[in-house]
Amino acid sequence: MILTTKNLRKEVPSGESNLVILDDITFNLEEGKSLAITGPSGSGKSTLLGLLAGLDTATSGEIVLDGIDLHLLNEEERAILRKDKVGFVFQSFELLPSLTALENVMLPSELKSEDNPRKKGEYFLERVGLSDRQKHYPNQLSGGEQQRVAIARAFACSAKILFADEPTGNLDPKNGKLISDLLFEVNSETDNALVIVTHDQDLASQCDKKIELKLGKIID
Repeated sequence: MILTTKNLRKEVPSGESNLVILDDITFNLEEGKSLAITGPSGSGKSTLLGLLAGLDTATSGEIVLDGIDLHLLNEEERAILRKDKVGFVFQSFELLPSLTALENVMLPSELKSEDNPRKKGEYFLERVGLSDRQKHYPNQLSGGEQQRVAIARAFACSAKILFADEPTGNLDPKNGKLISDLLFEVNSETDNALVIVTHDQDLASQCDKKIELKLGKIID
């Protein structure tokens, strides 16, 4: 298994008590497979994605990512794991404003000291239809174009698992289909796993597995 969770729980302080965001989340995902996390707004989807990617810590429970007990790691160790094994597509893009589109996509490969980061960056920008935007800065791009740059950057990570938070949420139908097709093409071309938070039931239906959250719990 590339990803396993057991009895995952997340609470946050709320007044004199704690608010339960997630409760008893247990599932697994095999290498090379895709998983959709669905549910209404406020059900805990994005919180769960952040826990799975090591961006946040759970109150209790276990997360095992590629054989590593993520729940036992400190922040520095989680950062190393994210660099080595995780790609993430944020709903808010999280592009660096001082870097061009190409430089943003090249950054993960450069941090890993991989060969030919420029060639990889150009390749994935072409895959998302932005070859002609390589030298543009984020503030020169539309929201949809920024989302596609963020997705190209995630692909360029060569990660064992890719997490995507509403990857088509800011795209028009044409570009949304381009990105959803690309997500599954890359997933099928490699043994990388794919975890998507989405409201798009068509996108969710293309995944190998689906879990639905309601009030922080997995429902059947």
